[in-house]
Amino acid sequence: QVQLVETGGGLVQAGGSLRLSCAASGRSFSTYAMGWFRQKPGNLREFVAAFQWSPSIPFYPDSTTGRFIISRGDAKNTVILQMNSLSPEDTAVYYCAATKKQYGLRDPDTYNYWGQGTLVTVSS
Repeated sequence: QVQLVETGGGLVQAGGSLRLSCAASGRSFSTYAMGWFRQKPGNLREFVAAFQWSPSIPFYPDSTTGRFIISRGDAKNTVILQMNSLSPEDTAVYYCAATKKQYGLRDPDTYNYWGQGTLVTVSS
């Protein structure tokens, strides 16, 4: 059974940083692309960052470029989202996702597996 578990959410002041972690289990993710999305109340799920597993070429939307960094964690099958210069507009539930596809990674419909989400709240 594939499972993705996000940790690291919480409350932070504007301008601060948070580090989210996603631990994947249930199978080898060596050929999976991994992504992060976020969802604000009443909104659709929004792309935040992603990379193909091998090679690990990351890419981001304009809203997070230069502030967020997606990377592999030190532990096997983990993905990190380092978020810097946070603003209240970044407040959302953040989700980790995985897919065997290596294209269309900005689209949440591309992903087969999702974590339960972790709440990030940025105060002004």
